[in-house]
Amino acid sequence: MRSIKLAVGILCAAVVGTDARAMDLSLNDAVDMILAESQDLKKAAANVKQAEASLDAANANRWFQIEGTATYMNLIDVKNPTKSYSVDIPPELGGILSQMTGQSVALPASIDIPDNMFMAGVSITQPIYTFGKIGNAVKGVKAAIKMAQASQEMTWREVKYSAVDMYWTAKMADEIVDISRADLQAARNARKSLTSKGRANRSNLVKIESDIATKEINLSNAEFNRDTAHRMLKILAGIDINEELNLTDEFPKTFPDLNAGELTSTPQWDALNEQIQMYERNAKSKRDGALPTLAATASYDYIAFGPNMGNMFGRDNTQTAYWGLALQVPIFSGGANMANATIEAMNAEAARQDLDKAKKLTTEEYNRAIDQYNHLRGNLEKLQTARDLAAKAYDFSSERFASGQTSAVELSEVSAGLYQLDMSLLNAKYNILMSAESVKKLGE
Repeated sequence: MRSIKLAVGILCAAVVGTDARAMDLSLNDAVDMILAESQDLKKAAANVKQAEASLDAANANRWFQIEGTATYMNLIDVKNPTKSYSVDIPPELGGILSQMTGQSVALPASIDIPDNMFMAGVSITQPIYTFGKIGNAVKGVKAAIKMAQASQEMTWREVKYSAVDMYWTAKMADEIVDISRADLQAARNARKSLTSKGRANRSNLVKIESDIATKEINLSNAEFNRDTAHRMLKILAGIDINEELNLTDEFPKTFPDLNAGELTSTPQWDALNEQIQMYERNAKSKRDGALPTLAATASYDYIAFGPNMGNMFGRDNTQTAYWGLALQVPIFSGGANMANATIEAMNAEAARQDLDKAKKLTTEEYNRAIDQYNHLRGNLEKLQTARDLAAKAYDFSSERFASGQTSAVELSEVSAGLYQLDMSLLNAKYNILMSAESVKKLGE
């Protein structure tokens, strides 16, 4: 009887309580909306772009570099800072030169030294062979990109798992409200049947009233939890907080075989493995920093000078140009190269230890999720049978109570047993679904 009443009560509550303006939301739609709204996924995508930009920066070191310089200088006479720099010529020097050359030589009293100088130049350097410095740095960045991509996949799976969990939590809250409402209505029906027979037994009436008060509190708590779960779901999915939701997906009645294989790889393992590769490549690149660099180089320089700015470019100027090979050899760096390489090597070792730990813990979590799925799935049919038998027991007890053949205490105990089995069955279905989702998150 109660099972029929429960089904009818839930159906009526659904027909009466469902707002025609409520938004229908399926599991897939909720997951897609939460994934689109996730700040963690947006951050993970930004990290991938940042790593890709680092690759462009590392590859830029393979190409030639062009540097230009422009310099203006003014030579200052320390004795006369405000005057041009000049050299006085003694008169005797003219006589000496006349005697030496046999000709009359007339010299000026002083000679102005060009004290304004302008220099401009451009140089080009093209690395030819860097003994692994650039190559290993580029490989390290490529490993970092793969690590960011693996982290993005790991974040996507975590967000998807949380989205599914949030949806089924909200759906379970809906179901608990229905169960609590039907449980309360059954207690009210029992009170009605008790009082309709004439003068009710006082002890039975007190017990029924106590049960009704308790079940009203249970229903109030269930409605509060449902509203909270729906609110969180709407926030995560970017739905207006005042929008009413109608969760269209139902808890399955049966569950298929999981058919999960052995765990061989996860995004977390891939990210840690690429992190190891990145640190090892960086360590090699740091060590190679002590090796020379062979480069092709070319330069052009223009030099102009004169006594003042006005005539500096009107005189004969100098131009120089060259090209060739340059071998740049680091001589002393204070041990910085080896120290930095050691730091990167230690980072690689730490990442290797993290990978070993992650493999052990994730494998255990994966296997436990499979075991939990199979365990709960195996017991689901028995739990459903127990729940159906409890419903029949309540129907019998309710009929006996209505005819005065049993007490309210017995009816309350049978009702509580049915309520607990309803909750256990619902909780088992939720745990089965989330166990399957854990397997997908870790092993797909």
